[in-house]
Amino acid sequence: MEIERKFLVNKEKWEVTPKPPGIRIVQGYLSTDPEKSIRVRIYGDKAYMTVKGKPQGIAREEIEFEIPLEKARELLNKFCGALIEKDRYRIEFAAKIWEVDLFEGDNKGLILAEIELSFEDEQFVLPPWAEQEVTNDIRYYNSYLSENPYLNWEKPLNHVEN
Repeated sequence: MEIERKFLVNKEKWEVTPKPPGIRIVQGYLSTDPEKSIRVRIYGDKAYMTVKGKPQGIAREEIEFEIPLEKARELLNKFCGALIEKDRYRIEFAAKIWEVDLFEGDNKGLILAEIELSFEDEQFVLPPWAEQEVTNDIRYYNSYLSENPYLNWEKPLNHVEN
């Protein structure tokens, strides 16, 4: 069971935050059905297939397994529509690991932070660069962004022109 919360990130505060190098992620969806999504992801030099169930509050079932990198590339090229491209930064803050995604391509300008929790009402400290919570807003699911890119939104929240 995956339990996570998601927040918009303040670009100016994020830019001045010390951080490790990011890892490039390219992912696509074989299914974006509301009952289950099936994702293929290349994460650095490894590849994974992930099946996520329907959200139940901030939790949902997740099964993930590694697949050969060549097969992931083939699946992305042959069976996935628009791809999600982003750089992920793993940051420790107040004894928790935060994953911050800087989106590229058609989702450029969007910066999201996620924290995985052990249980739904677990307490944590919000980093200074994390702002509005968007956990329950489906527009910020990667599966939604793959079909409805951020740059096409009428008035995207926190969009920054470059």
